[in-house]
Amino acid sequence: MTRWSNWAGTATASPLRVHRPRDTDAIAEAISRSAADGRRLRPLGSGHSFTAIAAANSDAMDLTGWTGIASADVAKGLVTVRSGTTLKQLNAELDALGLAMTNLGDIDAQTVAGAISTGTHGTGARLGGIATQIAALELVLADGTVVTCSADERPDLFAAARVGLGALGVISTVTLQCEPSFLLSAQERPEPLEQVLEGFDQFADENDHFEFYWFPYGKNALVKRNNRLPAGSEHRPLSRLKEFVDYEVTENVAFGGLCRLGRAVPKLVQPLGRFASNILSAREYSDTSHRVFVTHRGVRFVESEFAIPREALHDVFSELRAFVPKLENPVAFPVEVRVAAADDIWLSTANGRDSAYIAIHQFVGMPYREYFAGFASIVGEVGGRPHWGKMHDLDAATLRSRYPRFDDFLRVRKEVDPAGIFTNTYLDRVLGTV
Repeated sequence: MTRWSNWAGTATASPLRVHRPRDTDAIAEAISRSAADGRRLRPLGSGHSFTAIAAANSDAMDLTGWTGIASADVAKGLVTVRSGTTLKQLNAELDALGLAMTNLGDIDAQTVAGAISTGTHGTGARLGGIATQIAALELVLADGTVVTCSADERPDLFAAARVGLGALGVISTVTLQCEPSFLLSAQERPEPLEQVLEGFDQFADENDHFEFYWFPYGKNALVKRNNRLPAGSEHRPLSRLKEFVDYEVTENVAFGGLCRLGRAVPKLVQPLGRFASNILSAREYSDTSHRVFVTHRGVRFVESEFAIPREALHDVFSELRAFVPKLENPVAFPVEVRVAAADDIWLSTANGRDSAYIAIHQFVGMPYREYFAGFASIVGEVGGRPHWGKMHDLDAATLRSRYPRFDDFLRVRKEVDPAGIFTNTYLDRVLGTV
């Protein structure tokens, strides 16, 4: 029996068996064996989801031996990558080919299969999440068969599996539509929160990638604007010293120290939050895209994130600002706001609507349930959809009302996994039992 825990410590499991395949045949064999014995099976990913989506109490599949780029058509930008590959490794291998992902989130610890299966996204008003960059998927289904799906081949399975929660099969490879490597200019600076909110729609529309962080109890937001530079532009990365001081010392060591102090003495959280908001620094640089997108997160936290209709952002954020001071326990971590374009993926949080994402966090070990529940109630009024890899308490009945293609997803799930081999307690709650 192997004890498993996710990154934040919010989910644990003790799988009875752990399969470690190194090729597609071995993936199929493990699935067939589990199914024949009437056992459930879950792929583990990297454990970066805050929910129990990867928890396996029967069989688990560890894909760390199934990594790397399997093939690449550099001219077309089509890259097929093995499902256990982390985004960090993928970015490095794409770099070597002169290619890049169009958009990324700010964490690269996830496996590519885990990231797309939970709906991981970055920010950009004209761009979708990582799953929108998929050209094709290869999956191993519950009966051990290996199938390929794309917009032209098994289109319903493709519409479901691009954000499939691991409920349809084990992804063996992902074919991504990449593009030539590019540079991003990065502007990061503190700005008055009221000014950021007033100009939010303009800022989101006029920048390739726009987001901001609000430190509760403070008056400032940390605003990030990332924009593409023309081919041939000069790299102007941060110096190693400034990168170390700004990111490692300030955003990890010092911020982590403030959080630990606030956890030990809760009455200090509010003044510490105001202090953190007031000492935010500005920086400008340009670098290879993934080096701008990705930031090292060394301070552990728990997180809940919902996608809402973009036009509802101002009302929702106003309610959240009014709610935070009423909490019994203070909030030590900032709130993050991002945007994404509508897409057609059935369980994507941006399905059918341009979206704003609000992510709330709390430092590990500090109370969060009142905060998360109140936030869920606020966003629920506008049909908020929870990120599948982040904490929420919604069930299938509620989620069905928020996803127009929810029953289509369940139909495909029933077709490819009629016995529920790939389910677990979390999926039973959010999708219902098979």
